[in-house]
Amino acid sequence: QVQVMESGGGLVQAGGSLRLSCTTSGFSSDDLLSFSDYAWAWFRQAPGKEREGVACISWSGGTTFYADSVKGRFTVSRDTAKDTVYLEMNNLTPEDTGMYYCAAVPPGTPLLLAKMEVDIKYWGQGTQVTVSS
Repeated sequence: QVQVMESGGGLVQAGGSLRLSCTTSGFSSDDLLSFSDYAWAWFRQAPGKEREGVACISWSGGTTFYADSVKGRFTVSRDTAKDTVYLEMNNLTPEDTGMYYCAAVPPGTPLLLAKMEVDIKYWGQGTQVTVSS
């Protein structure tokens, strides 16, 4: 059974930075798809708000998409050799506070942050990011 695990969250002051990591376990040689076959996305959910897509990266790593609210501040990347996806977050503001989730996007799914949530194959448990003013 595939599990997705986020790490790197924490408490940071406004203007600070954090790097989130996303790793997986449970992919086997019997699976038709492996980590590298999926696109990967980061979502976040602030208290009292709906979950929203923040960033995603294609299976090849060659294409990335960002929510307008994080463009220029967040960078999503992937290390295929380590089967790890990262979210580098800079110049954080209190509005970035929330639970951040890593998610596997199946091949063929349009990389539209506002619409891909229903197609997510695997979700992590989330890592909390809190930005103080």
